[in-house]
Amino acid sequence: MNRDNLNTALLIIGLILLQIIVLNNINFLGYINPFLYILLLFYYPIKKMNGQFLFLAFFLGLIIDIFSNSGGINAAATLFIAFIRIPVLKSVLGKREIDYSITSINKLPYPKIFIYVIILTFIHHFIVFALEYFKWINFGIILIKTFLTSIFTIILIMISFALVSRKK
Repeated sequence: MNRDNLNTALLIIGLILLQIIVLNNINFLGYINPFLYILLLFYYPIKKMNGQFLFLAFFLGLIIDIFSNSGGINAAATLFIAFIRIPVLKSVLGKREIDYSITSINKLPYPKIFIYVIILTFIHHFIVFALEYFKWINFGIILIKTFLTSIFTIILIMISFALVSRKK
């Protein structure tokens, strides 16, 4: 097993444990429950879309669903943002093509990372809460929970980026 695979495996295990043990038990003001496990999708190497990454994203969401008793909504949301990750990155960078061999999320300018994280986090959280409530009458609750939870999750993700980039 090479170093990248080992680091990815440790990141997956760490994020799953952190999400299940700590973050799933946070329910601040009844609306805020951060989903930091999506951090893996941002740190995963940017390559052309491949089945391994999509499977990993689905597996990550499914594990969170199993321990959260949420019936597949995290798996669906995580798989969707994994699928649209490259097109969103292209639109944020303003490029038609990305040099997949050198592009890493840590090498991007901080404002571009921030926009990229905001877009994917809001999409993920909207899908999770839309599938959780699944009625038009609850659209206001869906938007409130999406907004508040996304803000808290984005703060945690950006702190993680700052800590990792400071280490290197």
